[in-house]
Amino acid sequence: MHIIYPPLTIGLALLLFFTEWRWMKTDDEQWYRLTRFFEKLFIINFGAGVATGVTMEMAFGILYGPFSQAAGPFFGQILGYETITAFMYEAGFIGLMIFGWGKISKKMHLFATFNVMLSSSLSAMWILDANSWMQTPTGVEFKDGLFHVTNWAEAILNPDFLVAFPHMWIAAVELALFFVAGVSAWYVLKGRHVALFQRALKYSILAAVIVAPLQIYLGDDLGLTVKDHQPAALAAMEGHFETYNADGQPNTGWHIIAWPNDAAGKNDWAITIPYALSLIETHTLNGVVKGLDQFKPAERPPVLIPFYSFRIMVAIGFALFFVALWGAWLAVRGRLTVENITRNRWFLRALIFSAFLPYLAIWTGWWTREIARQPWLVYGMMTTAEGVSHMSVGEAIFWLIGFMFFELGVWFGAWYFFAKVIRKGPDMDSPIVEGNEPLGHLEAPSHDENADPAYVRPA
Repeated sequence: MHIIYPPLTIGLALLLFFTEWRWMKTDDEQWYRLTRFFEKLFIINFGAGVATGVTMEMAFGILYGPFSQAAGPFFGQILGYETITAFMYEAGFIGLMIFGWGKISKKMHLFATFNVMLSSSLSAMWILDANSWMQTPTGVEFKDGLFHVTNWAEAILNPDFLVAFPHMWIAAVELALFFVAGVSAWYVLKGRHVALFQRALKYSILAAVIVAPLQIYLGDDLGLTVKDHQPAALAAMEGHFETYNADGQPNTGWHIIAWPNDAAGKNDWAITIPYALSLIETHTLNGVVKGLDQFKPAERPPVLIPFYSFRIMVAIGFALFFVALWGAWLAVRGRLTVENITRNRWFLRALIFSAFLPYLAIWTGWWTREIARQPWLVYGMMTTAEGVSHMSVGEAIFWLIGFMFFELGVWFGAWYFFAKVIRKGPDMDSPIVEGNEPLGHLEAPSHDENADPAYVRPA
């Protein structure tokens, strides 16, 4: 549940920096109104991310005590770096960004927004590094029940991190772009503030034309990393049970859809494209891709969830790319101008629907990433069974239900306030706050020694 908040924080901080920079450069009021409106949504999302993030760190110690203790020499350090270089850093500047309007200069406020953007990305970097190390643990040795770091450079720059972090960061930007485009499309479809949100929609969708295919490319690159370092996980993601066919030739077929049967070690049925799996993973027609038959039964991950969650994620990635292309085609034809944009009702509906798709893609991407790694908690070094806390089933259920209620409460609260702010709309009437405005003055000293000095508040 936590993963649905930080990506929007990361991506939206970048977009807020862009809109505020455009306002400072052009002095165009519309950029200011867009910045102040989407900043409200950013604050709601940021609060939900902090609440669920702190809870998740509690869950590490409660539900995964042995893992937390064993991985402390590396995992604890990385989370410490995240706290210092990102969380505390972000906390300082987010106060200036939210409450600094009219109290600091425009340049200083833009600087604060930039640092919120940078610190949120640094936070993602450290968190992804910790998770990537669990996927491809390097630079450590497991001795006396602890992971001792033998090479910090290898541990931090582990193979999965070098690809997974760019993939996740671009996913955050893509989520923010479609979130802004979807909210803007809702206003345009309703005929509210069309000129204002036409601008946000057009810029977002044109940026998505670049970001969406880049995300697909990075996803393919990450898939190749999984093939090299987690072949059992890749086999589960592809429903690839048999390495070779009955005639001894490599099994190169890629299953579009199938029904995996873990117990039988095969798919009960499948719709398959010959040679496609080999082309995707080895870039040759007859390359060998390891199947699950190459691994001990106890070291095979469950197949059904990774198989379908991976396909949902990939399908959404291509769907968002086609929506972005649709928008670019409309822009080239002049149909996204203020005068014409309201006529594209099906495109606007598609954008509203598309605003939810990146959330589902990130969710299913993490299901794929975590479930396909099983039975390993730290791949090849510590199993999940070894890392979970020693508690009764009843205690585990108690904590699981407790976390579920909290997370769902935050989720409903976040969406309630999202909806409330969106229904109300942007503030178009308040005067623009330029920065460095006078904050009042002290009256002349009173001749009465017993009188208190008075502070005159500005109107």
